[in-house]
Parts: sequence; structure tokens; C-alpha cells
Amino acid sequence: MSRRTTLPGADELFRATDPAAGLTAATRERPPAAPAASASTPVEQEGAGARGRPAAQVRRRPVARTAAGSRAPSGRQRHDEKITVYVSAEELLDLEEARLALRGRHGIAVDRGRIVREALAVVLADLEAKGDASILVRQLEVR
Repeated sequence: MSRRTTLPGADELFRATDPAAGLTAATRERPPAAPAASASTPVEQEGAGARGRPAAQVRRRPVARTAAGSRAPSGRQRHDEKITVYVSAEELLDLEEARLALRGRHGIAVDRGRIVREALAVVLADLEAKGDASILVRQLEVR
């Protein structure tokens, strides 16, 4: 009799959160089918998309725009993509203080990710609108 505990496999622990994806482990391991010669959209023509999914299952969203035509942040929704950003202890403290100030002084309860997405949308809209005169270009040229 073994004293080792058996643990469930990854397929038992993790489930697909996107019902439209519906990919099984066997489906993920197979290479994607070749795109049709008459593919009508650029997404279909790209072959394998994000996370190795076939192009037909890759959803590309157009950049959200506000009434003024500038970029809009993605807001509260499930995000499929992730990046890791390393910040200093001071930058993390500043971000947390901003979150607390938004909550305490302005009554806006948001998480740090939402603040970062909002800031990213503002900076990218400024870059798109002003080009070389944008704050991002000016800040990056200094460093």
C-alpha cells in the first residue's frame, strides 16, 4: 500500500471559461487546420492565433473609441490577454495610494488593473492624437 496521494490531472482541475472555445485537450494538441484559400478576413488568413487556437476561434476586437474618437479603456470585462509588468516598491505604493484616493475622495472603487488600463488608454490616445508632441514621446526621450 502506497502512502502517496494521487492528485487530479490538469484537465480535471482547469476548465474552459469560454464556452465558445470548447476545446478539449486533444483538440489543443492538434495543429490548426490550414486556412481556406478564400478566407475573407485578416483574422482567418493568419492561421494559428492567440494561444495556439485556430484562426476561426481568435476574436479580434476593434479598438474602442469614445465620442471624440480617442481610445477608450476596456473597463470591467474578462480579459483574455495578460502581461507582467515589474514596478518598483515606490511605484506600487503610488499606485495603491491612487487607488485609495479614488475610493476615499472620489467614491470610485476600482482595482489597480483598472487604473493601469485607464492610464494606458489615456497615454495611447495622447500618442495617437499628438504624435511626436505626446507626453509619452517626451517622457521616453528624456530617459
